[in-house]
Amino acid sequence: MPPPAGEEIAPGLHYVEAQFAYAASATLDVPAIDEAPIERNRLLCFDTETTGLAGGVGTRAFMIGVAAWADDVLTVRQLYLTTIAGERAMLETFANWLRPETILVSYNGKSYDAPLLKGRLRLNHVAHRLAELPHIDWLHPTRRVYKGHLPNCKLATIEREVLRIVREDDLPGSEAPAAWLAFLRGQSSTNLGRVLEHNRQDVITLMRLGDHFTQL
Repeated sequence: MPPPAGEEIAPGLHYVEAQFAYAASATLDVPAIDEAPIERNRLLCFDTETTGLAGGVGTRAFMIGVAAWADDVLTVRQLYLTTIAGERAMLETFANWLRPETILVSYNGKSYDAPLLKGRLRLNHVAHRLAELPHIDWLHPTRRVYKGHLPNCKLATIEREVLRIVREDDLPGSEAPAAWLAFLRGQSSTNLGRVLEHNRQDVITLMRLGDHFTQL
């Protein structure tokens, strides 16, 4: 089956880009993380889809999504593997997106996404800035503000109950590995396309969370 979207930028690696525009201030002022106002265009929201949710040496990312502002437009860039052989190219591309001024933004990424990517970057001998860049993990201020007020602090719950974002036909993250493996085995690419949509919304939500916390 053909890949669900994007263009092949290296053997086994596809790239997808989408742009969104909405009214947004140039800076974020988030008392919950106790930092000075942050320039929005320094933020790089990132999220991975992986071959397993438990982590560990055998787990790798098969998709990386990022969202960043430039010229009043939010651009979402996504990389995904169509063969295992594309992993190094994917990691090199992601590493090139990390600028010296970048502030990383994630949801539980300090505990899961960042360590996983650091491990894969190391195994593939790819130089990177991931360990040295400042990193805002929205899970922690979310827990401080909403723990005890919501059933849980999962990103899907925060989207629905706080940001009022309703996803249609969303594929749960737990089903992402099976969707990718099915595609590799030559089965339908439909669910892998749904993984792309899920990942895209995740990184957009990370940026919208900054707006929400600024308004509290």
